[in-house]
Amino acid sequence: MRVSIEQWKQLFGQIAEQIEVKKDELSELDRAVGDGDHGVTMSLGWQAIVEHLSQHSGQDCGALCKDMGMTFLNAVGSSVGPLYATAFMRGGAALQGKQELEEEDIVQFWLTAIRGIQDRGKAQVGDKTMMDAWLPSMEALETARKEGKHLIESFELAVNAAEAGMQSTAQMLSQKGRSSRLGDRSVGHIDPGAASAYLIIDTFTNGLKQL
Repeated sequence: MRVSIEQWKQLFGQIAEQIEVKKDELSELDRAVGDGDHGVTMSLGWQAIVEHLSQHSGQDCGALCKDMGMTFLNAVGSSVGPLYATAFMRGGAALQGKQELEEEDIVQFWLTAIRGIQDRGKAQVGDKTMMDAWLPSMEALETARKEGKHLIESFELAVNAAEAGMQSTAQMLSQKGRSSRLGDRSVGHIDPGAASAYLIIDTFTNGLKQL
């Protein structure tokens, strides 16, 4: 599989669409453990990306992703802004100068992007954050590729791991951010950041299948 820059834009546009569809659900999850604005925050960031994608005329996939990172950061003031901005910028560095992406480029974009989030936020599995979805997802993706599985199957396994990770957060005691102040009251609720992480990788994978 080869992915053009226009197809790459399309994939991220589809993510933005799904964030918009699910933003109220994400905010509802956040009302249980935070300040109730996760869906709105993600919507602001992704809608800004959509606007940028519509205006972008360059052919460098890496430069596009770095621009997306700055766009997200400028649109989102909360803690999630720097995290996803770092993801796009780190992932973009892995694609620098590429006008067309091969399968391994796509894999490396995600692995590098999520390492960027972890480097910036320092969260681990078990902290009840987005990383409870992202880290198992990327581990599954990397393992599948090392085992020689094809791209779509590898991403499907990554989606399954992200979903399991997301669901696992319901039983966790929050260790990071505003929700950590709730103590035992944070147990019983899915982390909204993990939910949006699952939504992102699931939508991306569905988009890949349609290319």
